[in-house]
Amino acid sequence: MSMNFSGKVALVTGSSSGIGAAIANELAAGHAQVAIHYRGNATGAEAVAHTIREAGGACALYQADISNMEEAAELVKRIQSELGSLDILVNNAGTTRDTLLMTMKEDDWDTVINTNLKSVYAVSRAALRGMIKNRWGRIISISSVVGLTGQAGQANYAASKAGIIGFSKSLAREVASRNITVNVVAPGFIPTALTDVLTDEQRNAILQQTPLGRMGTPEEVAWAVAFLAAERSSFITGQVLTVDGGLVMM
Repeated sequence: MSMNFSGKVALVTGSSSGIGAAIANELAAGHAQVAIHYRGNATGAEAVAHTIREAGGACALYQADISNMEEAAELVKRIQSELGSLDILVNNAGTTRDTLLMTMKEDDWDTVINTNLKSVYAVSRAALRGMIKNRWGRIISISSVVGLTGQAGQANYAASKAGIIGFSKSLAREVASRNITVNVVAPGFIPTALTDVLTDEQRNAILQQTPLGRMGTPEEVAWAVAFLAAERSSFITGQVLTVDGGLVMM
């Protein structure tokens, strides 16, 4: 049974595949009007939209490079104009450029930080004015357990995901008086395009450290996002919800 988001407009960044697509589907199943965002994967975004519409949901497609401040602001402006508002923001867009620090190029660092972290700043900043005016909003950003523990070969990725946590906790304090909650979901090992690069040895090592002994699913992450976006979660803010089978216990 899905949460009820009737009358709400939700933007899910990077929702053309994987976790983002699952989140878009979950929110649409709860009757939110979903803005499906993509940067380059138009085919994937159209497939997600088709699935949502086939199930009776409402959605619209939006293309933008949200690491660019002007494009992020224009994206939010278009959604508010065309869909009426922006009530729920899910910052999900992300990428990896894995390599050891000694061989990491400046572009490897900049690409990951800009895509994963700067985009969260850019879109959140653009969305806030409307949420403050409406005195209601939900901002949920997708981090990673790597942002809590670190990971060899992922200094750029871990820095971006840890940055999301610090950013979200700070923003939660800034906007709480306006009835806007800001939270983070930190997935563990979820099979997506970003984890396809792992070797079998790396996969097995992760599974051995996961108490539940299995990988998660994008749908399980999506359910956690929907929980935090729900009206009845209005007293939860500044929190990090790990969806990781017990891999990291704080």
